[in-house]
Amino acid sequence: MNNETLLAIAIESAKKAGLEVAKHYKTGNYTAEIKEDNSPVTSADYAANDVLMQELSRLAPGIPIISEEVGALPLSERKKWSRYWLLDPIDGTGEFIKGSGDFAVNIALVDNGWPSIGVIHAPEHQLTYYGQNKLGAFKESNTGSQQIHVAKYDGKRKIKVAVSRRQELSLMGQYLNNEDFAFEYVALGSCSLKNCLIAEGGADCYLRIGPTGEWDAGASHCIIEQAGGSIIDSEFLPLTYNQREGLMNPDFMTLGASNIPWQSIVIPHRARRS
Repeated sequence: MNNETLLAIAIESAKKAGLEVAKHYKTGNYTAEIKEDNSPVTSADYAANDVLMQELSRLAPGIPIISEEVGALPLSERKKWSRYWLLDPIDGTGEFIKGSGDFAVNIALVDNGWPSIGVIHAPEHQLTYYGQNKLGAFKESNTGSQQIHVAKYDGKRKIKVAVSRRQELSLMGQYLNNEDFAFEYVALGSCSLKNCLIAEGGADCYLRIGPTGEWDAGASHCIIEQAGGSIIDSEFLPLTYNQREGLMNPDFMTLGASNIPWQSIVIPHRARRS
């Protein structure tokens, strides 16, 4: 199957999973618990995962799947894969539980170690973001689909930083060069939706400090790159996929326009330690 066909399959599957998530969200008919990594999970996460696993296996048989809610085979097996799906059935489970609406279904297709397709469907906002390598990044709403790009930078305006609604803004001081640059903060929930906000020009950067899995970044990684931005780790190095036994990410940064002097704005992790 070519990537155009697989993109259509990913969008269709994400929307079907979104319907399942919305059903649980609107009725409040779900249970919640805390996983071993201290992150929340609900029965809606598992229900969405079941939909995604079934749809992708049916529509694109033979492509392996890694999902947050299933776990993964050992690296000795996974490293043989040239292509696989990478899923987060609900990104923003905490926001789902709180009732903010800021959660999304994430699907990425990883080709030879790099996300070539990304789909992020936010059912409560009735929005779908998607991207494909060499095709571009797009935002689909009830009024249609439009191509999106990161915000242009003229060298004068404030840098817009996407943050969590629950994040203490004072903590950002240790990561940003507040002496030479001025910042404006934009609050939003789900990690992937903050990345999409940057992809469509609503913010310039997002600093993700703390534990995340590869499934948290894969879909939006493709979208942000196709919109003209980038996702890198806290040392300004590329993120990697399916290269380690574990699937946890280092701290990472989502960055918008390439003409913004990021290495002067964001303080690298190694510098913060010294």
